[in-house]
Amino acid sequence: MARTIVTTDTPLAQNPEEVLHTLSVFVNNKAGVLMRICQVFARRGYNIESLVVSQGRDPQYSRMTIGLKGAPEGLEQIIKQVNKLIDVIHCYEHTPADAVVKEMLLIKFIADDAQQRTDALQIIEHFNGKTVDLTPNSMVAMITGDSPKVDAAVGMLGQFDIIETVRTGKVVMARGEQAT
Repeated sequence: MARTIVTTDTPLAQNPEEVLHTLSVFVNNKAGVLMRICQVFARRGYNIESLVVSQGRDPQYSRMTIGLKGAPEGLEQIIKQVNKLIDVIHCYEHTPADAVVKEMLLIKFIADDAQQRTDALQIIEHFNGKTVDLTPNSMVAMITGDSPKVDAAVGMLGQFDIIETVRTGKVVMARGEQAT
């Protein structure tokens, strides 16, 4: 029988007044920039749900993708405040209609007999995932997609004894010719 292990990505009860927002922030690649941006959100009571930061093609710049929860009122003011910070080049909110939003999940679980491995492989294939590690007793799968797809994969693989999960957080790119 599968046991339930609470991990950092175990869904909690949702507050209907809080909406999930995705922001893309293009910044100078300097120490302290992330701290100053996070302070703007904290002062306004927004919780950062996911954060992905990586150097751009030009190492002078970095791109931050921030997934955050909070009331929709006031987000416009936060974006204006972030845009005023010295090392911020621009900050935009993205919706699923104007951007491609993806995340990656690595999930390690017990699959110690042939039937469990077969069942797990079928689930992984259904979600267009890949097996990235396989031992006689466990598997590590990689699933990519939007958040509901990744959540569904975790749910389906929950029938196995999950050892641990790691999620990247959202990455975003604007659709069409618009810059992210």
